[in-house]
Amino acid sequence: MFDDLSILGNNGSDETAIDMGPLIDMVFILLIFFIVTTNFNRQTGVDVTKPKAQSAISQGAKTILVGITQEGTLHVYGRQVTIERLESLIAQEVAKSPETSIVIIADQGASIGKAVQVMDICSLAGATKVSIAADQEA
Repeated sequence: MFDDLSILGNNGSDETAIDMGPLIDMVFILLIFFIVTTNFNRQTGVDVTKPKAQSAISQGAKTILVGITQEGTLHVYGRQVTIERLESLIAQEVAKSPETSIVIIADQGASIGKAVQVMDICSLAGATKVSIAADQEA
């Protein structure tokens, strides 16, 4: 019925196969490299330029980061939020864990009034540890 077996791809074919083993090894090596070199710092999701301070210290692990941009928009967990949503979000998190601290990461050009308003909202929501982030002066 079939006289030419090479049509079916059976024995006798002169085709060469590509060995996928080294390619898979290289992909895993690149994956490991990127995982090891990635910075896993939690940030607010917006790019702000923090002011410098000589008395800047590191906060504990249970913190909520609230970002204030130069335009005055608020960001928590990488999402823009309103003042009302910020208050309910802080109240929920403080109810879960009362020792949660709030760190306000305000842009250097942001309005001081907006930072004070956010601090007041955090205090009204039940947060006892509210601070403003700054980079340490060199």
